[in-house]
Amino acid sequence: MEEKQYGSSTIAMKIAMAAVLTAVTAVFTLAVRIPIAPTRGYINLSDVAIYFTAFTFGPVTALIAGGLGTAIADIIAGYAQWAPISLVINAVRGLAVGLIIRWAVRNKTVSVPGPYDPLTVNGVAIASLVGMVIMVGLYFLAGGIMVGFPAAAVEIPGNIVQNVVGISVGTLLSVSVFRAYPPVRRLSW
Repeated sequence: MEEKQYGSSTIAMKIAMAAVLTAVTAVFTLAVRIPIAPTRGYINLSDVAIYFTAFTFGPVTALIAGGLGTAIADIIAGYAQWAPISLVINAVRGLAVGLIIRWAVRNKTVSVPGPYDPLTVNGVAIASLVGMVIMVGLYFLAGGIMVGFPAAAVEIPGNIVQNVVGISVGTLLSVSVFRAYPPVRRLSW
């Protein structure tokens, strides 16, 4: 329906936004890297970009940007062994978080204060919890298979902190963007 109202330029804008946010996710992933020796992985700021993208631009853009952005960053940073894992985990997480937010907005759960904020308190809370469980759980499983579960367990606290930072900053950025430019909602995919 939305595509008919705004035409094919909206589709082009959504594709361009997915490409830009893929690059942004890669940059956030590379900007701060704290290596975790036992798993040969690293803690980073990718979650800021993934949650912001899911909250602001929807599940499809978050799937693309979250998966590709983190996989590209892993390859560039010399963590190629994690690239396919990051691709799948962050794509699934972006999709799940975006779908939950979309559901919460459509069902009008408790709204964040402000005239332009389509985010909801319940939606952000549920989506964040699901996103954290997906990321922490699947990286633990993948790390356990790759290097053993005791070594993978070392990464759990860092991954939780990474998610909390990503959720907090991603939510603030999303609310700020909605307030500054309400028409951004048309780019949700």
